Amino acid sequence: MLNDHILSLTTFVPAAGALVVALLPRRGRVIQWFTLLVSLLTFALALHLPWHYVYGQSGFQFEENHSWITSPNIRYHMGIDGISMWLIVLTAFLAPLGVLASWKAVETRTKEFYFLFLLQQTAMIGVFVSLDMFLYYGFWELSLVPMSILIAMFGRERGPQTALKFFVYTFLPSALFLVAILWLYAKTGTFDFVQMQHILAQDSMLFAPKALMWVSLAFLVAFAVKVPVFPLHGWLSDTISEAPTAMAMVVAGKLGLYSIIRFNLGLFPVQAREVAPWMIAIGVIGILYGALLALVQRDMKRLIAYSTLGHFSFCILGIFCFAVMGLDGSVYQILNIGISDGALLILAGALYERYGTYELAAYGGLATKLPNMATLTVITGLSLIGLPILNGFVGEFLILSSSFRTHMAWGAAATIGVILSAAYMLSMIQRIFYGPQSALVANRPAYDVVAREQLALWPMALLMLIMGVASPYWIRAIDGATHELANGVHYTMSLAERR
Repeated sequence: MLNDHILSLTTFVPAAGALVVALLPRRGRVIQWFTLLVSLLTFALALHLPWHYVYGQSGFQFEENHSWITSPNIRYHMGIDGISMWLIVLTAFLAPLGVLASWKAVETRTKEFYFLFLLQQTAMIGVFVSLDMFLYYGFWELSLVPMSILIAMFGRERGPQTALKFFVYTFLPSALFLVAILWLYAKTGTFDFVQMQHILAQDSMLFAPKALMWVSLAFLVAFAVKVPVFPLHGWLSDTISEAPTAMAMVVAGKLGLYSIIRFNLGLFPVQAREVAPWMIAIGVIGILYGALLALVQRDMKRLIAYSTLGHFSFCILGIFCFAVMGLDGSVYQILNIGISDGALLILAGALYERYGTYELAAYGGLATKLPNMATLTVITGLSLIGLPILNGFVGEFLILSSSFRTHMAWGAAATIGVILSAAYMLSMIQRIFYGPQSALVANRPAYDVVAREQLALWPMALLMLIMGVASPYWIRAIDGATHELANGVHYTMSLAERR
């Protein structure tokens, strides 16, 4: 049955496609068309997951669990729940859109670009499906390599320096993360996440509390850098500014936030509770800091980078409130940001193709020349500021409702971030599309959204509306997984208190 191998197929079809890309001739757009077909096939395989997912069933589904290496005890163990399932679908959905966004933006070294692009897809999906910690770590580290090389090769001005910064920022904490994984293996005798979770919950006497706290912090720092969480965001603005649009769409957020939910809350609930006050404070500071910096940016891509910091800081707030509503909102918001921020990056890239600059001051009065692009940008901007009936409202509402119930002062402070996000997003739209035409806009002829861009952008705009009015379709799977996670946290906490 397809269910028995669907996770392996979804994970490794892009890698197989990358190998074929390496053999294809550099002729016309053969490589682009083939990569688009591979990404569409991967998306079709990913859609099999929600179609055949058993809603309301606990535990992991579509599991593949086979012996791989006997010493050390490493298994080929894959599985998904309602959290990871939608993140896989999101990653697969963004892939063909990334190909369309790169169609004209990447005209040289296309073989290298699309080879690494497909390899990155395998790495990201592998992170979401892995239930063996060694297998997970392999995909986690693999995700750094294509991104770093692509930034170095295709960066606008400081590609190699930015790639080095990104690699160092993310690799060094990952080295400590590996040490923590090996320490846990030495204590438990397994890399299997499910077995490790059971041992940590039932046999806490095996572990010194201080040692377990340091291990949990090694996990948390590695994941927090990848999100990134304030103040570990030093790589973010340069990386999004330099990265090709297709890679900027996936560089931040998903892997780190998923890993915090899966591993820090799943393996170390007691330690996560202890650091929660700090993480809530950091989350709210990140919301306000990101919004204030976005307000003063003159470069479109840097504005998007700092807005991303603020948006993902909302997710941190929701996660560490330790309420099911906050966890639901955080996971849903990861999906929302992936779609809406991705659309904004594609729109910014389209403007760059036409006018050769991301400087906001160079634009003005563009709506009269590019009305369709103005419409799509307004829809995307309203989604990102959380307008009711659009997707961003649902995630923010759940997170803020959760934070008001558990930490009212921090929730009130986070609400200011919503107001600030409206200020910088609407200000950006006004400066680019409305008011008097700038000299650049008036003197340079430009075409409105073409068919290739419409194929990428209108499905995203449609999803912003559908996810705003039909959110229960997504949340029913997410809620089942977060309830199970929350119950596990409370059970482990009660065991710890009894001891």
